[in-house]
Amino acid sequence: MEGESNIVVSMQISILNPKDPSQAFPPVDQALPDPNGLLAIGGCLSERRLLAAYRQGIFPWYNPGEPILWWSPDPRMVLFPEELKVSRSLKKLIRKGKFQVSFDRAFEPVINACAAPREGSSGTWISQEIKLAYLGLHQSGVAHSAEAWLEGNLVGGVYGVALGRVFFGESMFHRVTDASKVAFVKWVGHLQRCGYRLIDCQIRTSHLASLGAREISRNDFNELLDQYCGLSVEPPAGCGG
Repeated sequence: MEGESNIVVSMQISILNPKDPSQAFPPVDQALPDPNGLLAIGGCLSERRLLAAYRQGIFPWYNPGEPILWWSPDPRMVLFPEELKVSRSLKKLIRKGKFQVSFDRAFEPVINACAAPREGSSGTWISQEIKLAYLGLHQSGVAHSAEAWLEGNLVGGVYGVALGRVFFGESMFHRVTDASKVAFVKWVGHLQRCGYRLIDCQIRTSHLASLGAREISRNDFNELLDQYCGLSVEPPAGCGG
C-alpha cells in the first residue's frame, strides 16, 4: 500500500500482543469501514506473524514510530496474471531491450529504493523495522524482488511475498520512466509461467488499473487465498521457464 497514513482510531479495534506472534487475528469481516480495512493494532513483525497475516489477506501499513497497523480492505485490488494489459508503447519498449530485468538479484537495494521519499512527499512508510522484517522473509525464501537495470544501474523494481500460488505485491519504484512497469510486466509473465494464479495489489491505483488489475470483494479475495495459498509451486525466482 503506497502513501502515508494519518490514522486516528476512534473505534475500538483488536490490540495484538507484541510478545505473542501466535495470537490469532480477529476475523477480517471485523475490519473497520473507515478507515477502510483497519483490523488490528500492535503485535510484531516476526516471520510467523507476517505469514499468518498474508495467509488471511492481512498486511501491515503504518508510519514509522507509530504502532503497527494491520489492514484487510474491501474491496481488494488484484491482478490475475492472464489479465495483464501491456500497452503498445510498453510492448515496443520491452522489445527494444532498453532495460535488463533480473529476479532476486538485488532485494535489499530494491526495498531501500522503495523506502526513499517520493516526489512531493517527505516521508515513507517503509521503516527500518519493515526493512529488517522483509529482509528476513527474503532470506527465508518467501519475499522476492524483480529489478530493472539500465547500463548496470538499478533504475526500477518491485518486491513482495509469495505464498503458494499467490504473490502479494508490496511496493515498487522507478528512477527512470517506465522502469518499474517493465520490471512488473516481466515479473508477472514469469509468475504466470511458474504457475502463480493471483497477484495481490492491495488497494486501487490508476497505474495498476492500467495494467489490468481490478477490484474484487474481500470475501472473494479470501476464498481465492484458501484455494491458491495451499498449492505447492517452486519459489518464483528459482522457477524455470
